[in-house]
Amino acid sequence: MIATGIGWDVHRLVSGRPLVLGGVTVPSELGLEGHSDADVLTHAVIDALLGAAGLGDVGEHFPDTDERWRGADSLELLRHVDAQLAERGCAVVNVDATVILEQPKLGEHKAAMRDALAGALELSPERVNVKATRGEGMGFIGRVEGAAALAIATVELPGAG
Repeated sequence: MIATGIGWDVHRLVSGRPLVLGGVTVPSELGLEGHSDADVLTHAVIDALLGAAGLGDVGEHFPDTDERWRGADSLELLRHVDAQLAERGCAVVNVDATVILEQPKLGEHKAAMRDALAGALELSPERVNVKATRGEGMGFIGRVEGAAALAIATVELPGAG
């Protein structure tokens, strides 16, 4: 059987933090605030995978009240989730994700993000897609107050024929 999950995450932009998206540190004066590395893109992918497998959400698996996850590398969290899916006989088929960030522009970083996510999931890069868009000056994203990401993942569940 094939299942699809959707993931969404949002983090505030602040000074004094690196901007990590899809495991890639993007040059920026502002970074994302959070308990872990605040990688909004990877968190959305994690939520999409967990949703497809019916395993809850990122906050249940990696709560911000647990000091083990303080400063965590989100690609490591993604690897952990991928291993959990594999233990249950699930196989990731593909991931499609969009980062919504006013600045900096992400065009030159999208391939590296795709490759990092694909590597963490042990997928060929053709099975992972990363897109980027802006808030066009509107809302919290347009005011450069935060970033968001949306992801969808397709997973083959055990017993698929």
